[in-house]
Amino acid sequence: MAPKKSAVDSVAGAVKPPISFKEFSKDPVKGLMFICIIAVGYLYVDIKMSNEKNVGKQDVTIERLEAKVDTLQTQVVRLVGEASALNSKIQVLESLNKIPQ
Repeated sequence: MAPKKSAVDSVAGAVKPPISFKEFSKDPVKGLMFICIIAVGYLYVDIKMSNEKNVGKQDVTIERLEAKVDTLQTQVVRLVGEASALNSKIQVLESLNKIPQ
């Protein structure tokens, strides 16, 4: 005669829970601690995976922003050069009394 299956065996199938109901009822603190450890482990893995996704997105954004900063820096350098050239022209014209002060 085959051994009789319990309700836990029929529900869980081939996978047995790490703690039985009898053990849980005798010491529920150990069972709850086991559940808490599993939950904390899951949350840790979930946070790590979401952080990796965010880092990838931020790397792309940083590269785009660095390209924009480089473009703006070249424009600033060009405009500063033009401004200094115009300033020197104004000073020359003022010294020749071509522009009233």
